Amino acid sequence: MLKSSIIITGATGYIGSQVVLALLSRFSGEINCRVIARKSSDCSFLRGLPVEIVNADILDPLALNEAFKGADTVFHCAGLIAYTRSFRNALYDTNVLGTRNVINASLYNGVRRLVMTSSIAAVGATEDGSPASESTTFQEWQRSNGYMESKHLAELEGLRGLAEGLEVVMLNPGVVIGIDRRNMASVSSSNKVLKLIYQGQLPLCPSGGTGFVDVRDVAEAHLAAWKQGRSGDRYVIVGHNLSFRELFDRLGRVGGRGASHTIMVPEALGMLVGLGGECWSLLFNRPSFISLESMRTSTRHLAFSNTRSVQELTLRYRDLPETFKTITA
Repeated sequence: MLKSSIIITGATGYIGSQVVLALLSRFSGEINCRVIARKSSDCSFLRGLPVEIVNADILDPLALNEAFKGADTVFHCAGLIAYTRSFRNALYDTNVLGTRNVINASLYNGVRRLVMTSSIAAVGATEDGSPASESTTFQEWQRSNGYMESKHLAELEGLRGLAEGLEVVMLNPGVVIGIDRRNMASVSSSNKVLKLIYQGQLPLCPSGGTGFVDVRDVAEAHLAAWKQGRSGDRYVIVGHNLSFRELFDRLGRVGGRGASHTIMVPEALGMLVGLGGECWSLLFNRPSFISLESMRTSTRHLAFSNTRSVQELTLRYRDLPETFKTITA
């Protein structure tokens, strides 16, 4: 039996590395894995694994065309997360132009299926606060958020690839949390923030809410999308909708405190914190999840329906205590 030739972009990142591990664990005898990594990337996690490492950048179309030769399936996990205005151009370059190059290289090389890591940031929001689904309309206010807009435009590139004959399945994970101790690349800013909440070092709580999901569930969703996902569809990958107050309360109880010492962030203070994040990002030229737009978004009560992923991908999401345990241990 011929082995499937699989390419993973973003394999040194938080989600991509977990997808690599899940693929090798489940299908090691059935696949050949090729990972795309920039020369500057830390590939120590990949050494010793049965994968071929190809040095290429998703912003280099010619390198991608060469790297994608002979591939049957592509998992496009590479992307940039940033919320400050100084990174709007970088967000567009990486998330939109990078996806465009991946789509073009896939079409050029006759790739059959592309599984694309998107985000709930690209999913629309409801006006009444009810859970948004895959078909909820992207709102005008979301366009002012550089990250949301970049992921939305990246999905349009995916749909363009679909129209040109590529099978495309898009996944929209919530805020991805949790640590896989087998995976030395299992690190993220979200987990660092949750650790601070658990330790009682972050007393200020935003007034809104959003959807969360375990990183291991996200990896399983990628495998399910490859095998079972319907081309042209997107799947919301969210295990739990929580207000930030609930999140602080649950983590506080794990740490033996509860949320009694948590203070809701006043709007004026939130904007001041957001401005500080903008200045920090500009000064150090590094992406930040704290910005004016992220603080505004954190006041919204966002929720998401995972019905399609449960029914069509047969996903079973981990309980929050199981995920929290990996962060607080």
